[in-house]
Amino acid sequence: MNKLYIGNVSEQASALDLESIFEEWKIPFSAPFLVKSGYAFVDCPDEKVAMRAIDTLSGKVELHGKVLEVEHSVPKRQRSCKVQIRNIPPHMQWEVLDGLLAQYGTVESCEQVNTDTETAVVNVRYAAKDQAREALDKLNGFLMENYALKVSYIPDETAAADAPAVGGRRGFNPRGPPRQGSPTLGARPKLQSDVPLRMLVPTQFVGAIIGKEGATIRNITKQTHSKIDIHRKENAGAAEKPITVHSTPEGCSSACRNIMEIMQKEAIDTKITEEVPLKILAHNNFVGRLIGKEGRNLKKIEQDTDTKITISPLQDLTLYNPERTITVKGTLEACAKAEEEIMKKIRESYENDVAAMHLQSNLIPGLNLNALGIFPGAASGGMSPSVVSGPPAGAQAGYQSFGCSVFGGEVPFWASTLSSSTGTAFSPQVESETVHLFIPALAVGAIIGKQGQHIKQLSRFAGASIKIAPADENDTKQRMVIITGPPEAQFKAQGRIFGKLKEENFFGPKEEVKLEAHIKVPSFAAGRVIGKGGKTVNELQNLTSAEVVVPRDQTPDENDQVVVKITGHFYASQLAQRKIQEIISQVRRQQQPKASATGPPVARRK
Repeated sequence: MNKLYIGNVSEQASALDLESIFEEWKIPFSAPFLVKSGYAFVDCPDEKVAMRAIDTLSGKVELHGKVLEVEHSVPKRQRSCKVQIRNIPPHMQWEVLDGLLAQYGTVESCEQVNTDTETAVVNVRYAAKDQAREALDKLNGFLMENYALKVSYIPDETAAADAPAVGGRRGFNPRGPPRQGSPTLGARPKLQSDVPLRMLVPTQFVGAIIGKEGATIRNITKQTHSKIDIHRKENAGAAEKPITVHSTPEGCSSACRNIMEIMQKEAIDTKITEEVPLKILAHNNFVGRLIGKEGRNLKKIEQDTDTKITISPLQDLTLYNPERTITVKGTLEACAKAEEEIMKKIRESYENDVAAMHLQSNLIPGLNLNALGIFPGAASGGMSPSVVSGPPAGAQAGYQSFGCSVFGGEVPFWASTLSSSTGTAFSPQVESETVHLFIPALAVGAIIGKQGQHIKQLSRFAGASIKIAPADENDTKQRMVIITGPPEAQFKAQGRIFGKLKEENFFGPKEEVKLEAHIKVPSFAAGRVIGKGGKTVNELQNLTSAEVVVPRDQTPDENDQVVVKITGHFYASQLAQRKIQEIISQVRRQQQPKASATGPPVARRK
């Protein structure tokens, strides 16, 4: 990205005029200016100089009565899916920018570029050419906090690789090998894999962390190539404030170390005698795996780093605060090592969850995802309904981008990865459903929790009735959980149960949690679920990866219903349940017009 395009060049302008402008602004160039009618090209020594030329000259410098436009020179074959957005307000929240970019298509990556300017610069890759084109058209000149965004194409080497080697623009030599990525220049991972470091710091140290006119935090941000949000305004009067650090794992650890050094120095200067521990906030979904079976993972981290680690109790969680506080005590060096190990484990858990999610996440039809209360809503500016109005520290900030999952280990949903077309909204009068989920008999205690706390909390959260049926026999290996509630409640409750079983190690580390679920369907719809010659049930199995069985020769119960058995992992089971309920709804809709057209039902002829 060293070659520049200079537009809006006057007819009277010469190469000498352009050279003098670059020399006046002390911008080096590595080749003569190539001046055409109304535009020109020039090569810069490197990408950083090219960026400085764009920021210094574009829209600001006049030549022969015309204001020059300077941007990256990108051949048409490389104008594919990648754009650069400049002049982003320095205090812009990532969540706001992510929401804006997502309006024009699927953002595959968004990387921050390290520049000397006060405003931010990002390189964005969209999933399709037309999406990048629309973003360029709509966002160029778009005002954000009185800053006009500047958007231009950047070379897409993958597009160039697909294009023929000949037939380029006349007068241009090959542009050399593809540009390598720059992870050290503040690379920001795409949102789906962005696991921020969340810390709690004593309120009295916040001023020292920010520094005079923000100099200290700006310095940390620059040194560690991080985006750091200090949530000062939340929870007025609270003893601690959350800090969110967005960066690479190395960047997060480096920023954490810097913040701890500042707190330690401030504690000495203010003669605070008590130890200032490191406090990390982590979503409850990951804590079980961080602790490990019988606490082995946590004990190993403590031994390896020579620290003492405690985790806030499960009872402190609320619907508004899904985070647990991990308190690390030890020397500064020991705490820094512990942070690396803790976040490494959390990131591994997150990546495993995302991998599982991608199996079926966009395939569950008929589910009102907005009603789940865990996805960002447009009305709240990117904040999920469950995070809008909760007082606990750390509950609000940071989870707009990180996601606010309510399921255990293996089935979280992050709003950023879900397509908007995932399902249709239910009408307010959604019928309640009953699902019988079969779990290992040994897991009953984990699902119920101490004095029934876990099952009560889950029931309240999911908005479902959850009961565990008595054992049929003394040596039974499975127990039946009866879940009653609308589809969203089923999704939440079943998801948490699947996750809890994984979290509590009832399934091996590499073993998928597969459970059997029974749902009852009207006997008149059973044939439609099976389909002619078993066609529908076979298609269901192929689509969902679940095993779907409608046992033959069933005698309908007193409500004229028969059982359908579904076995599979969470996504497979959910998808199969929704598909079957969809079939039942279709059958009922088809019957309704007949009933209304013919009046009251009459007895069928024998």
